[in-house]
Amino acid sequence: MMDSYQTLVIKLVLAIVIGGAIGVERELRSKSAGFRTLILICLGATLFTIFSQYIGEKTSPDRIASNVVVGIGFLGAGVIFRGSTSSVHGITTAASIWLSAALGVGIGCGYYVASVLGCVLVVTVLFLFSFLDAFLDRLNQIREYKIAYPYEENQQHKYEELMVKYGLSIKSRTQNKTGNIITGYWIVKGNEQKHLDFIEFILKDNAVTEFGF
Repeated sequence: MMDSYQTLVIKLVLAIVIGGAIGVERELRSKSAGFRTLILICLGATLFTIFSQYIGEKTSPDRIASNVVVGIGFLGAGVIFRGSTSSVHGITTAASIWLSAALGVGIGCGYYVASVLGCVLVVTVLFLFSFLDAFLDRLNQIREYKIAYPYEENQQHKYEELMVKYGLSIKSRTQNKTGNIITGYWIVKGNEQKHLDFIEFILKDNAVTEFGF
């Protein structure tokens, strides 16, 4: 059964509002998928779901809507990237894209209450839980350190011993020698204050010719 024009307008406007509500948070954090992108994703998922009901009314109305998940997978993969410390970024934005599409499908099917409640939960998680996420990040930060020093200093093990002394956990290490300079790279985990204490000590080390943190 085809929707009335009034119902179509309600669905499309609701898709814009819900997609925009999620997109505002991503936009405020300057993420790759922001306000307009998430509106378009939610609106597109809603339209695909509506069209599937018309096109597949006598056969399989869920066929087109089910392929929305496949298409969203490509968009989500496009915002995920690997950082310099081997950490993966963009997963929250990819999840936001996925959920915006899911809410769009719900709107297209006429599940307004479920879609609005879902939007409220998504926005709550993105806004309020970010404070908890920041707190946990301070407790457990992963940093990459680059320390260069003259070979004559023979300090290969000194910096690792200092990391352990300051309560930091070494996840990986590599070192190379160029001319007379040894350059070490460490990926280290620990709470924020321990990192800051270690950084302050290295900044005062006159033997260090280059320090990246």
